[in-house]
Formats: sequence, C-alpha cells, structure tokens
Amino acid sequence: MTMLSAGAALIAVMVPMTGVPVVAAPETLCRVKDDRLVEISGLVTDGDGYVAVNDGADKESGRKIFYLSGKCKVTRTVSFPSQPQDTEDMARGADGTLWIGDIGDNDRNRETVGVWRLAPGAKSPTLFRLSYPDGAHDAEALLVAGDGTPIVVTKDPLAAGVYVPAKPLNASATVPLRRAGDFRIPVTNTDNPYGLKGRFVVTGAAASPDGSKVALRTYADAFEFDVEPGGTADAVVRAIGAGSARRIALPDEPQGESIAYSADGTALLSISEMTDGADDVDMLRYPLPDAPAAVAASSTSPGAGTKKNRTSAAEAAGEGGLPVGALAAGGALIAAALLLGLVIARRRRSR
Repeated sequence: MTMLSAGAALIAVMVPMTGVPVVAAPETLCRVKDDRLVEISGLVTDGDGYVAVNDGADKESGRKIFYLSGKCKVTRTVSFPSQPQDTEDMARGADGTLWIGDIGDNDRNRETVGVWRLAPGAKSPTLFRLSYPDGAHDAEALLVAGDGTPIVVTKDPLAAGVYVPAKPLNASATVPLRRAGDFRIPVTNTDNPYGLKGRFVVTGAAASPDGSKVALRTYADAFEFDVEPGGTADAVVRAIGAGSARRIALPDEPQGESIAYSADGTALLSISEMTDGADDVDMLRYPLPDAPAAVAASSTSPGAGTKKNRTSAAEAAGEGGLPVGALAAGGALIAAALLLGLVIARRRRSR
C-alpha cells in the first residue's frame, strides 16, 4: 500500500469529531519527591491515599508497589516475590484487590506478559502469565472489569488492541489472551512533548470507583467511556470499541503515562515520569463536569487542541484557522505516514 492510498483509506474510515473537549486547568494535589519513584507508570487511589508502580525500574529499590499518603509521601512498600520485567500500569478491583500490569515490551520480544494480583491483606502479589494470540505487543494500559477480568490495551499506534484472557487465570500455567476489540484513537492536536506520535498511543487506563466509566489516555488526552451496568469485561470492551467518548485534554505533561480516578469519581488524576533530571513531579487533578460533551469514538478531531490549556470553544470548532476538513484530511495522511514508517522499521528490525 502506498502512503497516498493509506491516507485515503484512513480518510474513508474517519469522520470529524463532534463536541468540544473538557478543558480545565488542573489542580496540583501533591508532589512526589522520592528517588525510588522516578518512572511512575501506574497509579490508583486507595482510601485517602494512592498506590503507584514504576515503569521497569532499573534499580531494585524501584521495583516495588508503593503506598503513598494524601501528601504523596511513601508510607510503605510491598515487594514482588520475583523480578517483574516491565510493570506499566495498575488497576484496583471493586473489592480492593490491586492488579499490576507487567505488560511492557518495547522490543516486542516477550513470549509472555503478566499481571500481578495483590489481594487485600496479602503479603506479596501472585503472578499470572498471559500470551498474545498474534505475536508480541507493547502495552502500557490495564483495566479490571467489574467481574474481576483483567483487560490489556496495547500501545499499537492508531488502533490499540483490547485483549482479555481466553479462559480463567491460572498461576501455574500461561493463559492465552484473545483480541476482544479495538480502540481507534481519535486524532487531536493537544500539545505534548512527543507531538503527533504522542497522540496516537495509549499509555494508561483507569476505571471509576463504581465501574460505570473507564478512561484511556495518550501522552496528550484522556478519553472517557460510559460502561453498561454490571461492568463486565464484555461491557467494557463494547464501551471502548463502540461507545461515545468524552475527551479530556491533558496538555504539556512531561511524560504522562498514569491515569486514575479520584476516590469520589469526580476527577481524573495524572502523574508523569520524572524527566530532564527533575527530582520531583506533581500529581495533577483534572475535574470532570457533570455532563461533558460527547465525541464520536474512533474518529479524527478537527481541532479542540489546548495551548497551555487556553484554547477557546470557537478555536476548537475550527473557527479562525484552517478548515475543519483540511485538518482532518491532513491528520489522516500524517497518521498513515507514521503508521507506514513504524511498519517499515519493524520489518527492518526483523531481518
């Protein structure tokens, strides 16, 4: 497929978004200043505090589950019984069980990935190994449905795969995953350190405390979905693949890979990895309005970007700038070029 035909194909399946993203200046809740927590990749709320894990920490001191107070101070840690390979996200079940997604695979060479489960009161987590049906994938997003099923969302660009276990988890054997759905990532122009490619990959996920909503994030935005009552794995997959998303702009975060709901479900919390030699990082709170504007899932966005969180609704609708259609078509063509470049790079590495 040529770059031109790839762009045409994308334009054919993508339509402009409707609605304006939620754009609200975030509040700084607290600041993490701990040299063991320099690569925070997973976050959940826990009572009046938080729990976090690092992204494949280089030092043993960072390969733990960290409990933080409401002021972001480490109060205790839990060690893994064996060394995880690349812990990229966290989820919290309705019963308080913590799940850690050992699902990172930058080089796409792992035969298995895993999820660690830490039940309330347990001294250490249990590992469950999983395998993809279609080859290795890098992933940074983990959800747990209301029925206790872990859901992995890959970091594949443009169309992230949504995978669930094909049978019950078994700590003694590798369980195959099945591809249950996809998340076609809407194209936005939200500012972020990685530019275009930062808007095309999923870096984290979260479920609301009552299970009625889930959110997926990129380096630039979060997309929130309503989940059918019951919150089963099938309901979550349907919401992500076919539901209407509400977009919450998360502009200019240094390296945003974590997302969580506040304990009361009224806001999204985000924290970045420490970058450029920083020795601390802020935890940010993005309030969610009662009825945020819905946008069509699996579509391109003509605008609604945020420049230091000050983009107006008129600018988001395309007024005073390039025509909406031109932006959508241009975004689709650039996306096709990016995807094509990634495919070529992977083929070259495999030779």
